[in-house]
Amino acid sequence: MVNWHERMNKAVDYIEENLCGDIDFDKISEIVCQSAVNFQRTFSIVSDISVFEYIRRRKMTLAAFDLQNSNEKVIDISLRYGYESPEAFARIFKETHGASPSNARKHGLALKAFPRITFLLSVKGDIPMEYRIEKKEAFSVYGIEGIFTTDDGKHLKDLPMFWWECRKDGRFNKLLESTNEPSLSRIHGICDYRKTDGNCFPYMLFAYRTKNCKTDGFTEVEVPAATWAIFKSEKYDVAQTSSVVQSLIRRVYTDWLPTAAYKKVDGYELELYFVSDIDKYYVETWIRVEPK
Repeated sequence: MVNWHERMNKAVDYIEENLCGDIDFDKISEIVCQSAVNFQRTFSIVSDISVFEYIRRRKMTLAAFDLQNSNEKVIDISLRYGYESPEAFARIFKETHGASPSNARKHGLALKAFPRITFLLSVKGDIPMEYRIEKKEAFSVYGIEGIFTTDDGKHLKDLPMFWWECRKDGRFNKLLESTNEPSLSRIHGICDYRKTDGNCFPYMLFAYRTKNCKTDGFTEVEVPAATWAIFKSEKYDVAQTSSVVQSLIRRVYTDWLPTAAYKKVDGYELELYFVSDIDKYYVETWIRVEPK
């Protein structure tokens, strides 16, 4: 049975084979058995680089080799790697290597080579990962929606900013008050609960819908019945929220999924936030799963 890290490596194989052609993310979706946007989110979280930046760096690495080992014209090399404009190619090349394509042919000039990424199965066992499996019936949530792009890994910065903006402009408190149980309620996060265009996905600050809630003006989402794998973080300070969430999700993919008896089901990923002690918090990330 093909594990998650093996599917990711097959996706990278496909990318490497098509650096001089069109990279079809629908094809990648078939390889990794998840949506293209989910693959893009996963790639950026696990590798700390967006798939688009990875592709760009790999193209510029190969272009530098071509420049130094051939007499081909710069325009021909730029076309090979998908740049119809030599000016655009030269700009990206200089951003990557710190030198123009023409100067790259000079002997002794230091250029950068970005190697192929490989996803490895790492069995450490030194840091335990707390998780549980729960089956839940369908439930309803509502909240404040934003649409985010995986291009250049922008979502990794834009999502924490979305939380901050909602707190600053009063939308967070409005959502909290709409529950009519502010002392008992928490505001959480949910993403990838419907299809969007391009390399985008929806993310929503949400509260659970009950009979006492006032949902007017908010986005409502029905979460289907599912089996959930639930992972709990260590305690953290509020300033660490973003890094803790991303680290927890990274461990789900790199430490748990490769050897688990479950496979991930796309969509409806949850982040649940809790107060642990005074000024201490913990988060749970929920993913839908099914037996392999």
